[in-house]
Amino acid sequence: MSQRNGLSKRSEKGLLTPDNCVVALIDHQPQMLFGVSSTDRQSIINNTLAFAKAAQVFGLPVVLSTVETKSFSGYMWPQLAALFPGRTPIERSSMNSWDDKNFVAAIEKTGKKKIVLAGLWTETCVALPTVQAINDGYEIYVVEDCCGDVNQMAHQNSMQRVIQAGAKPVTSLSVMLEWQRDWAELDTYDAVMDIVKNHYGAYGVGVEYAYTMVHGAPATKYPEYSIPDLAMVHK
Repeated sequence: MSQRNGLSKRSEKGLLTPDNCVVALIDHQPQMLFGVSSTDRQSIINNTLAFAKAAQVFGLPVVLSTVETKSFSGYMWPQLAALFPGRTPIERSSMNSWDDKNFVAAIEKTGKKKIVLAGLWTETCVALPTVQAINDGYEIYVVEDCCGDVNQMAHQNSMQRVIQAGAKPVTSLSVMLEWQRDWAELDTYDAVMDIVKNHYGAYGVGVEYAYTMVHGAPATKYPEYSIPDLAMVHK
């Protein structure tokens, strides 16, 4: 878990802040993504990585969980695991993470009553814990662009179900901007802009254009591409 000390206090008044919520990432695993056809799967990967990076930037507690890793679903995406080095996701057999005592204990340990949650699939791994957590007094925000399901009807019906139960639908970008709130908050500004430029398409390109063409800043430098050594790839 990344902890950033010294962040200025954001006003709450019904909004998400870096210090009033916990993030839960549930079942972002290969086999779960294979079954998604409700939206573009590459977009789910991109948005989930952006959301996870934002959680790190703002120092939020993050609960990671996987289901039936070795018997069905596969390991958590390596791109996502790389953002949480040394962390082992909470392994479950239950589709409903709220039935897993270790998952619930990890949430309770944070002391937060707002859960910003994303997972695959929406109709089971998102909807079931959302409904039960709300029943237990938690406030749930479902990061919809980091979720997906076997078809559009399944996803849409699941989102309607959680909204009717009291959950709030959000996106990875909307949550990050809600945490940032003020562009004068320079402690996180550069890191947020880095996420925007790497993950949010035209918005990121527009930021790069404004920096270089309007403000005269140098172009962003990315690491030069190096072709992987085949011997290393197949180790």
